Amino acid sequence: MTVTRVLTGITTSGTPHLGNYAGAIRPAVAASRQPRVESFFFLADYHALIKVQDPARVQRSTLEIAASWLACGLDPEQVWFYRQSDIPEIPELTWLLTCVAGKGILNRAHAYKAAVDRNTAAGEDPDAGVSAGLFMYPVLMAADILMFKAHSVPVGRDQVQHIEMARDFGARFNHLYGEHFVLPEAAVEENVATLPGLDGRKMSKSYDNTIPLFAPREILKKLVFSIVTDSRAPGEAKDTEGSALFQLHQAFATPAQSADFARAFADGIGWGEAKQALFERLDEELAPLREKYEALMARPDHIEEVLRAGAEKARRIAGPLMTDLRRAVGLRDLREQAGVRTTESSKPALPQFKQYREKDGRFHFKLVNGEGQELLGGGGFESPRDAGVRVARLKLEGASGLREQDDGLWLGDLRIGALAPGVSLDDAKTALQAFVEEDA
Repeated sequence: MTVTRVLTGITTSGTPHLGNYAGAIRPAVAASRQPRVESFFFLADYHALIKVQDPARVQRSTLEIAASWLACGLDPEQVWFYRQSDIPEIPELTWLLTCVAGKGILNRAHAYKAAVDRNTAAGEDPDAGVSAGLFMYPVLMAADILMFKAHSVPVGRDQVQHIEMARDFGARFNHLYGEHFVLPEAAVEENVATLPGLDGRKMSKSYDNTIPLFAPREILKKLVFSIVTDSRAPGEAKDTEGSALFQLHQAFATPAQSADFARAFADGIGWGEAKQALFERLDEELAPLREKYEALMARPDHIEEVLRAGAEKARRIAGPLMTDLRRAVGLRDLREQAGVRTTESSKPALPQFKQYREKDGRFHFKLVNGEGQELLGGGGFESPRDAGVRVARLKLEGASGLREQDDGLWLGDLRIGALAPGVSLDDAKTALQAFVEEDA
């Protein structure tokens, strides 16, 4: 049964607001309960340091965001929920990826290019005020994703480039050192709920127009009643199109409730009455969550325990992978080189898959044994997915069903490629079975 790993990062640089809840938290918590899905959620506090130099703010935001997700129903027993800085393997992997990442690719990263463009337009040095952290942000993000072999990363369209860069860095590493990483796919959230803020623009901290998710009831009411409306008086029909009040109500209402609210607009509901209706709708959903949130905020020791337990759980994946990666790049026990058998090095090197792209732009893969000899392979594909499908089938089915015909090597109804010269089908099957058993 196929399991999909989905990974979501939350930067600890602010306080969650209604837009975060409707657009990210609520749908992500619901998705984490789906069968055959392994969900990874992490607090991206390393990322926060790129733009926030206030330690108290980073710490407070970490507490508030962790409490918010837990209050909204995220179950740490069913998902992986951890703090990025609690996983020392992530910065170590960042360095390994830095050593294969092309600077030219990083030069084209949207955030870095935007900063350079602003400086150039202002007549300043292109890199004025640009930290190495901002420049290397995509590599750290790639490490976050590749470390846990995520298949899918939900992002907005503006973040797709970062997923493509993670794929590129992972593919380069795989080509150089063997098949270690899953190449992730961006899950573009086309229908994310984008809520209007107090002034009608998109709700955003940068516009200072947000409604905090767990504002006390009195403050929530005050903020709702400060939402900008037009001058139409009670009794005059009002448009739902473009109305911040209606859009906010719709995000927290059933279809039937939204239909009733739309009729009230057409019948000329007064703005005060409409705001009261919105406030009651919001408070009805948020009040029980607010109570949980306040209880969690009063127990930072409990949240710390949850995050540390989540880190321990995550490191059961990250630790063994990092051990393999260190060995792959040559950071090894020196006694191996001297031929001394040790507990760590007594195991023979196992077969590996490698995927790579040739100069003609086409994609290839091969299975090599522990000495690096090619056993089987295929290539000339237009898409990396075509190569990936064959590798996945080989990993899943192993030697079972693998057969040689006049036109090449087949696995079931899928043409794989061909055996390498001088390699027998039995040799390839033996190596493939050893790989599958170790992988299992």
